[in-house]
Amino acid sequence: MAYPLYVSNTPISARRAADAIRAHWRIETTSHYSRDVTFGEDRSRIRTNPGVFARLRSFGFNILTAHRTNTLAQDRYRAALAGIDNMLALLAIS
Repeated sequence: MAYPLYVSNTPISARRAADAIRAHWRIETTSHYSRDVTFGEDRSRIRTNPGVFARLRSFGFNILTAHRTNTLAQDRYRAALAGIDNMLALLAIS
């Protein structure tokens, strides 16, 4: 089993290093993993302007997270069935 290696260019205490590592992994598990599972980001084959599509996925992820009723995958499916009018209603855009 490979263990991650963390490098710092300044001396820090073990507690501060542990807090920084936990903060990083909290972001990884709450945002990145959820986005990958919900939107399949790691399987994306977009090679032209991938940043634009990443922002669109982030936009959709934030909307789903703000109006969460069940799992993100089920909410995404429900939003797809409801159509664009329902999505715009969540944003209060007409």
